[in-house]
Amino acid sequence: MTSHEFDVVVAGAGTSGCYAAATIAHEGYDVVVVERKDAEEAGHIACGDALKGADAFPEAIPKEKLEPAFTNTGVDHGRFEIPQEDTVLEIPVPGELAVIDRWEYGRCIIQGAKDAGATFHYDTVIQDVTQDDDGVVTGLTANRKGEPVEYEADIVIDGAGSLSLLQDTVDFSDATFDTNVNYSQFCSAYREIVHVEEPVEWDDALVFKPTERAAGYLWYFPRTDTEINAGLGFQMTEEPMELVDDLKKDLRDREEFQGAEVEDKLGAALPTRRPYDSAVAPGYMAVGDAAGHVNPTTGGGIAGAAYAGKYAGEQAIEAIEQGDVSEAMLWEYNERVMDHFGARYAALDVYNILSTAVDVDDLMGLLASLPGEKLAEALYEGSTEMSTLFKAKLAVKSFGYWRNILQFYRTKQCADDLMDHYEHYPSSPDEFEMWQSKRDTLMEAVYETTGAEPKY
Repeated sequence: MTSHEFDVVVAGAGTSGCYAAATIAHEGYDVVVVERKDAEEAGHIACGDALKGADAFPEAIPKEKLEPAFTNTGVDHGRFEIPQEDTVLEIPVPGELAVIDRWEYGRCIIQGAKDAGATFHYDTVIQDVTQDDDGVVTGLTANRKGEPVEYEADIVIDGAGSLSLLQDTVDFSDATFDTNVNYSQFCSAYREIVHVEEPVEWDDALVFKPTERAAGYLWYFPRTDTEINAGLGFQMTEEPMELVDDLKKDLRDREEFQGAEVEDKLGAALPTRRPYDSAVAPGYMAVGDAAGHVNPTTGGGIAGAAYAGKYAGEQAIEAIEQGDVSEAMLWEYNERVMDHFGARYAALDVYNILSTAVDVDDLMGLLASLPGEKLAEALYEGSTEMSTLFKAKLAVKSFGYWRNILQFYRTKQCADDLMDHYEHYPSSPDEFEMWQSKRDTLMEAVYETTGAEPKY
């Protein structure tokens, strides 16, 4: 068996893995990214191609290195189509938006990490995570181009995506690492790249539409005014082929897609859950989709993954310099994630839970009665202010949905309480169990308010 020694080994050449590797390599440490795809296919994954926060990416891979992948920087809002109410909501989206070519973006971030000094090993399928007698992760074993290979490292960073198989091989029994994870907390996504004959009228918008028969949504994101990323997301508990048929039917029924050509069909899984309570174990950190770092209401995860990679990379450097890869040393990575976006995503998950317990038609009616700016706050910020005047106007507009409005308002209060709790995330593993206990009590109030089945 061939053996390699690195300071850090990163599993997966996605956004989080590349930003972690670039951060580490910039400081002169030896880091390798192991990727199961070959050099040509690496970076080619299913994605909606929408990028929020395009103006504020970590410096390890400068934004100018990504810009060749930006195909549409003119998008500035969401367009929410609600057929049940025969209405369209124009929803402002905070921050800079762009639509990208995800494969080209994948090439850009890989090249950015290489420019920083990271090594890439393609055609490498991970078999196992190695641990010493004390449970400290010490590296990986894999097959590289069909040959067995071993990677020894001070730290392993898991960027292997949703439901990462690495986590099935690690003994987390003495760690805080979140193992309260199952497939029902994840979504399947499928997308096609569609070329249309005439420019679409909504090339400045991200278009969303509910699916007809289950909790899911269709999207149409314009890479250009004639090249559209058309896809759908749905809970893994639903029948995938029936929902793909919904997308195909909608494409057939939309006038702008008559005579369109379809290419590059891909599917993937993504989290629709809160971030992992803890994404660290001795010698091990999980980042991006592998740690639930995705907005659970929109499926957006690129910016969060980039920052998770940065924070994990910086924490790995500190741990190596201190000669200490313990859970306590790596803990600050958890804190930084929760402080930056984790608390917000946990609050947003409350609205995701609500959607599983509300009739689809009632939910669409409720959304149609909400002003666009309030809906945007709920979808992206995890909370929204409701003044007395606003409530009065809403009561008039939403006649027939008052019961749902009341439920939404009470759910909002639960989300606010949960966000406040996450903003007081513990500063060490010693306080973690108490923090979890209080969080679980808050979640009981969420399930009682929404009427949803427990998710965790």
